[in-house]
Formats: sequence, C-alpha cells, structure tokens
Amino acid sequence: MAPAPLAGGRLVLVVVVAAACMARWSEGIGVNWGTQLSHPLPASTVVQLLKDNGFDRVKLFDAEDGILAALKGSGIQVMVGIPNDMLADLAAGAKAADDWVATNVSNHVNNGVDIRYVAVGNEPFLETFNGTYLNTTFPAMQSVQAALKKAGLADKVKVTVPLNADVYQSPTGKPSDGDFRADIHGLMLTIVQFLADTGAPFVANVYPFISLYKDPNFPLDYAFFQGSSAPVVDGGVTYQNTFDANHDTLVAALRRNGYPNVSIIVGEVGWPTDGDANANPQYARQFNQGFLTHIASGQGTPLRPGPVDAYLFSLIDEDQKSIEPGNFERHWGVFYYDGQPKYPLSLRGGGNGNGNGSTLMPAKGVTYLQRRWCVMKPSASLVDQKVGDGVSYACGLADCTSLGYKTSCGGLDAKGNVSYAFNSYYQVNDQDDRACDFKGIATTTTVDPSAGSCRFIIEIAPTANGVAMAATVRVAGVMAAILAVFIHLVVPVF
Repeated sequence: MAPAPLAGGRLVLVVVVAAACMARWSEGIGVNWGTQLSHPLPASTVVQLLKDNGFDRVKLFDAEDGILAALKGSGIQVMVGIPNDMLADLAAGAKAADDWVATNVSNHVNNGVDIRYVAVGNEPFLETFNGTYLNTTFPAMQSVQAALKKAGLADKVKVTVPLNADVYQSPTGKPSDGDFRADIHGLMLTIVQFLADTGAPFVANVYPFISLYKDPNFPLDYAFFQGSSAPVVDGGVTYQNTFDANHDTLVAALRRNGYPNVSIIVGEVGWPTDGDANANPQYARQFNQGFLTHIASGQGTPLRPGPVDAYLFSLIDEDQKSIEPGNFERHWGVFYYDGQPKYPLSLRGGGNGNGNGSTLMPAKGVTYLQRRWCVMKPSASLVDQKVGDGVSYACGLADCTSLGYKTSCGGLDAKGNVSYAFNSYYQVNDQDDRACDFKGIATTTTVDPSAGSCRFIIEIAPTANGVAMAATVRVAGVMAAILAVFIHLVVPVF
C-alpha cells in the first residue's frame, strides 16, 4: 500500500523536526545557581528542580563539592566558577591552577559531571572594583587553561570570564558604534584573542533592570520585548528593546576589533521581584517571558542572527547576598528561597508576554520548620527605644529587603514592619526561642501574620547536607544602608 510509507515518512519528518526544535531550545537557555542563602535547599533537591523544569545548563559561582557531586549523571551541562578572591593565587603560578583543576574539574568530570566551562572570576572589571583584578584575571585564565591542557581536558572544557556589560559601550548610543571601554581596551583585546584561540565564548551579563534602576528617565517599555515608544534607530535597524541593543553593542565591538566570529553567551539576564519599586513579580514575569519567547524564535539580534545562548539570573532567591548594589539583589530568583515558583513562566518560549501558558514545577520534598512566627507584642509601644534597637539588630543579621517603598511588604503598618524584622531574624535562627525575645517586646504566634503580597516566611528545616545553622550569620552591618529606612518606618518622629 503506497500510503503507508508516506505516512511513515511524515512521522519521521515530524519526529526530526520536533527533535531539531527541542535541540535549538535546549541550546538556548540555562540558569544561574547561587548559594548565598542562610538555609539552602539540599543540592539533590535543586538538581531535581532543574531537571523537572527542563534546565539543561547551569552556571555556578564556585566549585562546591556537594553541588558538583549532586550533578553527577544528571545530563546537565555545567559552567563552574572561580571567585575573584582566588585570582591572585591562580595567576601566581602553575601549581595552584593544577591543584584547582584536579580537585574541581578532573575529579568531577571523571565522576560523570558534564563540565563544559570554567568561569575565571565574576565581573572582575567592574569599575567599582577600582582595578583590583586587572592584573590577575588574564594570567589566572592562562594558568587554568594550561592546567586543563595538562589534564587532557582543554578540548572539552573551555576557559572564559563572565564580564559585566560595562566593559563595552557606544559613544553615540547606537549599537553599531560599540567598542570596548577605553581604560581596559588593550586588556580586553588580549582576552578576546585568547577566547578566539581556544574556541571559548565571550560571556556577558546583561541587565536592562539596572539601566532602569540607575536612570529614572529610562523608558520602561524599552526594557521589555513588546515594542517601545522610544526605540533606537541605528542606520537601517530599529532597536525596540534594550537587550538587543546591548547585545549588538558587544557584537559591534568584537567586529570593530577584528573578532566577528567569537561566540557570545549571555551569562546573566533576568529581573528581580522585590526590593525596589520596579522590582516585582509582574515586571519580572513580563521581562523573563518576553526574553524567553524572543530567543525561542531563533531569530537572534539584528547583528547576530540565530540562536542566543543564555543563562537566566537566577534560579532561587539568596537572602545573604550583598545589598551594596541595591535591596533587589536578594530577589532575582524565578523561585523563592524554598523552590516555590513566583509566577507562571514558559521556559520554552510559549505563552504571551504576560507569562501565561506554563507553570514552573516546584521543588519536591521540602521540609519546613514549625508553623510559628515571631511578632511584636501587642502591648509593646513603638516609642520604646527597644523597638528601634531590635529592628536594627534583626535587620543587620537577617533579611529585611522586602520592606520599603513599593516593595512586597511596603503596605505594612509600623508594627507590621517591626514584626517582619523580628520574624526574619527568628527564622534565620531556626526558630530558637531566644531569637524571639528582643528584650521582652516580641512573642511567638501560630497565626500567620502575612498580609497581601507580604509573606512572613517559615524557614527550611536544617538538614545534614548543608543547611546553614543558626550560628552562621552574615557579616554585621551588611544592612547598614537600609537601617535608617526601617527606623523611620517603625519609630514615630516627634
């Protein structure tokens, strides 16, 4: 019968096309897995979360043995990071690099971890670092490359360095005029030549949110992907969103300097959900879904058509990250601290710009502390000096970044602010009764004080495989930049 082979042929064609589409998607999206949490989920739980949601690439900021061991046999491709404070040692000689590669790459590759990249440093050329890592980054890259070659892994594992988008710029604002920053121009060309010679990608971190955060006049719609009232016209190209413009500024910088074929990976891209007036789940969903849909089309950007390789920032909120850049730093996750999704999101680019069409899968088997919270006693007075002192202490050692103007807990009254601070400290300390006293003005309750968009969390229960205990606290004073805001919120001014 003639139709049978035809039907079979169609079936094969459909399968091939579907496989090609899946391959294109899987090549386009990964996620950053940060670990600066007081109570991190077990590594095995996070790996399962990655698999359940279809992430097949992950970028790590450090070579943590437990995490790399959990990735064994997962099928997830790994970019493993080296912190900036290790660059000087790696640059100083071969032994440090040899030892690092043996312990953190060879050992795990031989054990079934699919490590593809080593990220030497993290945004080391930020202007705020005042040149601290200018003389050590490239020598460290060379040392790691030599160690990988010695270990027989240089063909499989590529050495790169994730760089903030401030390493390139355009004097006219037009992407086609892009070039590398003048003060590091020579160093950047040396690094790009290294990438070209070794077949490694240029890794750039792109943050439209930061553009909006730094400039209140930045056109909001230009940050998203549904068109803009203030597009950038560059010759025959009209840029409707800042991501494409930023990306192509880098492409132009590479072209201008003779490296048109160096591949690009977007190492970090995303939008935070709290800690700032423009950081909320609605905007985060709109940006992330718009971005995912944009790259799923396979069209790329005007100057670099084709698939875009990118890692979302980030997987899970991190309550111990530095807030020096802003309170939003602890709220980049597409999942909350406990692996619960924040909003609907289609990682395959389906749905519309509002994120409809798919729901992320939550972490499985998460165990929490008791349903108990710490709040300000109803009988306590806001004018009591102990209130201000207690809030300052709590927020200095826990996370109060959800309090503030137009944040998720911005609608709380003064006593609500105090209770939120007290509960944050109480949960970080594993609900220890001594952590809910505050000189007699706090008490525990089994009635959830959450209100509206403000969640009073219950922390993850400590486990044997890595959850930080109550004795582990962040450096005192990390929250100093926002303590004054809280004192104003909770203590009446007379």
